[in-house]
Amino acid sequence: MATRLRKTRRYRGSRNHGWGQVAQHRASGHKGGLGVSGLLKHHYSSMLKEDPDHFGHSSTRPPYPNVTKRWAGVRDLDDLYARYGRRDGDKLVVDLGGAGYEKLLGGGSVGAAYTVVVPNSTKSAAAKVAAAGGEVLPEYG
Repeated sequence: MATRLRKTRRYRGSRNHGWGQVAQHRASGHKGGLGVSGLLKHHYSSMLKEDPDHFGHSSTRPPYPNVTKRWAGVRDLDDLYARYGRRDGDKLVVDLGGAGYEKLLGGGSVGAAYTVVVPNSTKSAAAKVAAAGGEVLPEYG
């Protein structure tokens, strides 16, 4: 419908558009607001009665879980040995658990026979390290 044909054009300048004197036919004006408005002011008593746990939070869990994990692939073992590695006799030991890594993944290829100390590893990573002459240990000591 064209704007010039709408009925509201007739009411321009009449303040209430035919709905009486004070605040009639407004969007939820007679309810004290839309939605959750006024729960801390004029709807506080109804909030306490109907939804007493509306505000606040549960203190038994953190606001977000700590899911930051550090993983390394077998392609990175040469660089990780240069950073965190040590010689133990004739073994090249890379302590990834002590460096903060949680898992060894199997992407890439192994350049040397490393003894890798890491809490978790994939089957393919352990197989590639073993094929190169090394081993994957959950603990070393």
